[in-house]
Amino acid sequence: MSDSSTDALWQLAFKRYLETEKHYSAHTVKHYLRDLSRVYEQLELEQLSGWASLTEKQLRHIISVLHGQGVSGRSLHRLLSSLRSFYRFLVRENWVSHNPALAIQAPKSSKRLPKTFDPDQLNELLKRPDDEPLTLRDFAMMELLYSSGLRVSELVQLNQQDIDLADASVRVLGKGQKTRVLPIGRLAVQAIEDWLKIKPLWAKSQEDAVFVSQSGRRLSTRSVELRLAHWGRIKGTQGQVYPHRLRHSFASHILESSHDLRAVQELLGHSDISTTQIYTHLDFQHLMSVYEQAHPRARRKADD
Repeated sequence: MSDSSTDALWQLAFKRYLETEKHYSAHTVKHYLRDLSRVYEQLELEQLSGWASLTEKQLRHIISVLHGQGVSGRSLHRLLSSLRSFYRFLVRENWVSHNPALAIQAPKSSKRLPKTFDPDQLNELLKRPDDEPLTLRDFAMMELLYSSGLRVSELVQLNQQDIDLADASVRVLGKGQKTRVLPIGRLAVQAIEDWLKIKPLWAKSQEDAVFVSQSGRRLSTRSVELRLAHWGRIKGTQGQVYPHRLRHSFASHILESSHDLRAVQELLGHSDISTTQIYTHLDFQHLMSVYEQAHPRARRKADD
């Protein structure tokens, strides 16, 4: 059995280390401590020794139990990362001499493909029902997200000088402070023009943000997410409507038509093409669907 008071003191010292030396956010620290608590609860349930005597074999067993309880591979990967950090700290302080988490790998999770809309679903979603200011703004946002594949963070950062409607292009500041220039489709250009005409009803002339709230301030990412979810419910769209799903749809549809993975990588602003390659799986699914419907020897029997 463990000395629970010592274990608690070690966890408290680790918390202070994360906050004062690593300068992690309160949110990140909370996740680290929650991971440690999850393992420690299992230690106590099985009446195993505490942090000082935890062995690799015992930890493998705990990971197996948690996985059997439905904890995902991704969550277990993060949990093991938290444990490695915790034990590195304990070793540094000369409180333990081993790190039982070093050689353990989390079970692999099945790769989840991004959810997309098909073109018919998008055409129905993007049919603007009226010319109310709120509607004009929301549909300009949706058109631009799908037209140019923007991240929602890139959308809300846009200033008016970033958009060149005459040239049908937009300049966005992406991850890693990297700038890229993207084309804007014809329908998105029209939607943005319609919105900018009435934007002065809400915002003062010195407000540079492209998309603003009714109080005239730059929209937050959360506000955009809520508005898209609202229109998904109004339109009865199958599945949730959210900004990244429009981005996924943009990437999938471009790749499906062009088969140019490098171009899609550039448009999305991915630094590593392996990130973009997930869309090839979506494209393959589409090709398989076409194949099964078109190939005489692949079609299912009518009574199947």
